[in-house]
Amino acid sequence: MKGLHVVRLAGGRLSIRIRTRTVWVVGALTVFTLALAVLAVTLGEFPIAPGDVFAVFTGHGSASIQRIVLEWRAPRIVLAILAGAALALSGAIFQSLTRNPLGSPDILGFSHGAYTGALIVMFVIGGNYVATSIGAFVGGVATAAVVYFLSFRNGVQGFRLIVIGIAVSAFLVALNGWFIISVDVNSAISAATWATGSFDLSTWNDVLPVLGTIVVLVPVLAMYSQRLHTLELGDDAAIGLGVRAEPTRLVLLLVGVALVAVVTAAAGPISFVALAAPQIARRLTRSPGTALLPSALLGAALMLGSDVIAQRVIAPTQLPVGIITVIIGGIYLIALLAAQSRKA
Repeated sequence: MKGLHVVRLAGGRLSIRIRTRTVWVVGALTVFTLALAVLAVTLGEFPIAPGDVFAVFTGHGSASIQRIVLEWRAPRIVLAILAGAALALSGAIFQSLTRNPLGSPDILGFSHGAYTGALIVMFVIGGNYVATSIGAFVGGVATAAVVYFLSFRNGVQGFRLIVIGIAVSAFLVALNGWFIISVDVNSAISAATWATGSFDLSTWNDVLPVLGTIVVLVPVLAMYSQRLHTLELGDDAAIGLGVRAEPTRLVLLLVGVALVAVVTAAAGPISFVALAAPQIARRLTRSPGTALLPSALLGAALMLGSDVIAQRVIAPTQLPVGIITVIIGGIYLIALLAAQSRKA
């Protein structure tokens, strides 16, 4: 097939198919994300020249510049990259499972469920960052279980899952709003600000749980990636090819929810990255199925780029990154719906 190369390993017993266009897209996205990271670390109320940034990472920078780069800006940049990649992978999972470009954790309600779990810990139970992370994960899993149960009828169909997810999402938005207006003003303002999604005041303590979750779950996703692609053919075809549809779907669903939950706990519910990144990556690579690595890289670039815009668009005032992703995602969603209407 044109543009498709097969690399054989272990004496020909193992082969890997590599698409030339995908390699170019991955390389371009990697370079673009690194360039954005360099730009992000140089911008701010105290601009830093690229040469001074390089000096910091070679151990020759001044103490003040080292503090700005390593303690203030680097955690924010790394968290934005990891959060974007995690959300994009989660979106790729759910869009593949539902076989629908609207099948993302934003639309299905899983992000709102994770936010609900975090609010319950913050306002009702009380706890630190770890407890909030656990609450977000439990809330996301509980929401996924409810949506999955209500959608199950001789298996789970993508369209039914999306419709029920939208309904559950609307309920959770109302519930979260009730939580916020039921607490004192200071807590409500803090929760409402966090709800927009922000990397302000991010530290390495915020980065580590997201990094750890990705390190654990990405190998699991890699193991199930071929089965994920097979499920895109439909349950009957997948079963015929030896894939256990429901157990596989359940594992992938838990992986996707965990990725959303840990980002929600770290930075709040950030919308539309999970919706837009996988589909844009798929169009860039012209892949017939879900492109996981390009999706992750595009999500990282989209999130970091949005955060740079959020910091500088009305500087010195900084906007929450979630506002920028909503604007970008809204434009993408309008374009997607317009494209779908032309096909109808």
